[in-house]
Amino acid sequence: MYKALVYVTLKPSILDPQGNAVQVGLNSLGFDNVKDVRIGKYLEVTLEAEDKASALAQTEEMCKKLLANPVIENYRFDLMEV
Repeated sequence: MYKALVYVTLKPSILDPQGNAVQVGLNSLGFDNVKDVRIGKYLEVTLEAEDKASALAQTEEMCKKLLANPVIENYRFDLMEV
């Protein structure tokens, strides 16, 4: 069994209205040193695989096909055996 920790973020060229709203909120609370906020997704996926190479390949496919939109998002993941 493996657990993939997947991090999905918007590409730098994509506007992030949620991030902007959080930044404005933080600034209004007195956190004037916050200059930028980007919102992303964090997913934990537990999967069965024969070996680590297979788990890596499966996780990569999951990210490309469903977990991230490669047109507007970047992703990365860490894989651990559980």
